[in-house]
Amino acid sequence: MSNNEIVQKLWNLCDVLRDDGINYSDYVTELVLLLFIKMEHENAQSGVMSGHKLPEGARWPDIARLSGINLLNHYRSTLLELSKSTDPLLAAIYADAQTRLKEPRHLEQLIKSIDGIDWFSAQRDGLGDLYEGLLEKNATETKSGAGQYFTPRPLIDSIVTLIQPQPGETVQDPAAGTAGFLIAADAYIKARTDNLYDLKEKQRRFQRNHAFLGMELVPGTRRLALMNCLLHGMEGDDAGVVHLGNTLGSAGSSLPKSDIILSNPPFGTAKGGGGPTRDDLTHSTSNKQLAFLQHIVRHLKDGGRAAVVLPDNVLFEAGVGADIRRALMDKCKLHTLLRLPTGIFYAQGVKTNVLFLQKISENATASTRNVWVYDLRANMPRFGKRTPFTRAHFADFEAAYGSDPLGQSPRTDMGEAGRFRCFSRDWIRERADSLDIAWLKDDSAEDAADLPEPAVLAQEAMGELEGALAELQAILKELGEVAA
Repeated sequence: MSNNEIVQKLWNLCDVLRDDGINYSDYVTELVLLLFIKMEHENAQSGVMSGHKLPEGARWPDIARLSGINLLNHYRSTLLELSKSTDPLLAAIYADAQTRLKEPRHLEQLIKSIDGIDWFSAQRDGLGDLYEGLLEKNATETKSGAGQYFTPRPLIDSIVTLIQPQPGETVQDPAAGTAGFLIAADAYIKARTDNLYDLKEKQRRFQRNHAFLGMELVPGTRRLALMNCLLHGMEGDDAGVVHLGNTLGSAGSSLPKSDIILSNPPFGTAKGGGGPTRDDLTHSTSNKQLAFLQHIVRHLKDGGRAAVVLPDNVLFEAGVGADIRRALMDKCKLHTLLRLPTGIFYAQGVKTNVLFLQKISENATASTRNVWVYDLRANMPRFGKRTPFTRAHFADFEAAYGSDPLGQSPRTDMGEAGRFRCFSRDWIRERADSLDIAWLKDDSAEDAADLPEPAVLAQEAMGELEGALAELQAILKELGEVAA
């Protein structure tokens, strides 16, 4: 049984829980709480993990042998016990964990179904990959919400391949979600060091415990991230690889500077809680992506490299947006911009890009001389369930980017008919420092049959309106007026 088949079988169990009123997102959390106990047992049995992380009474056989109300009561008390664990990582994973199951027979059926899976095949293919398959399934099936913390794996793998993380480097994701970027960076290094066995013991300890660090605002999402990291053999410090906190608040300012930052910050403008409250960022803004972009530049080491996924409005927003882009191009060498296809994010309809940059220094000026732009958006298919987005779609871009992670490989401007072009810093300055650069005629956009769903169109319109509103507010500010 392949991992995809196991994922589908586990996903089908959601039908079992509908009588208890549990939806897709609740189901993933419910399933994950059980799956971690099961996977911990399988790992301990096979020697993947040294000994048990879970205490006696809270292990899989202790749960699987029970039935009826005794099972449900024991499971509830187990979750409570794990939430109070002296092991800080277990306590973080099971913090405030409660089952929403009310019928013992539903829990019993869920346990039996999990027990009936071919775990030998799952271990062979990697329990972490199986877990990520469930996260991806949740992102594709959930109409809203899930996509905000799940970045498509083909995009992550392409970015990590180009950035080329090395042993001994620190990798940070200030908007970690389910830790996809950190796990992919770890996998990239392990694949090139014989699963770290080519390294000395001190280096191996650094990779397991100190190389990777993320921050996540939402406790439930952080729970998914911690489990994801553990199942991929990433332990982190006492608080785990992914810390709980608001990167745009005081917690973010205490994050260390890193060699590499990879991130897909949440989209949108702060409304109520979760907005930027830091006083160490130069430019004040309610736009979360612009605030995250400042954090990334500030928390990169000199010479460090980053890749960040951002929506179009960050590229053209006037006022403070232009100020932040100017500061970015002064302090960093912004060498490559990738315009991503539409429809690759599960819960977001906005158009997105990837900025590849190298930090020169906090006090540097004129660090960016040229920006290479690759248009992977124009005349591309409308990606979705019927047309899946795969790693192969990045092949031409990766070839054009070259083998140097700092974007210093020889490159060829393909001209107005090609996808890869070079634009000088002077040319960009003449366009009010806008990085919203497009030159190809997008014939696919004229085909009405290929129009995206109305909800996606509405999301795109909202993103463009937010950008236009920000420009109007900047004009009013310049005129000395106060925006309503």
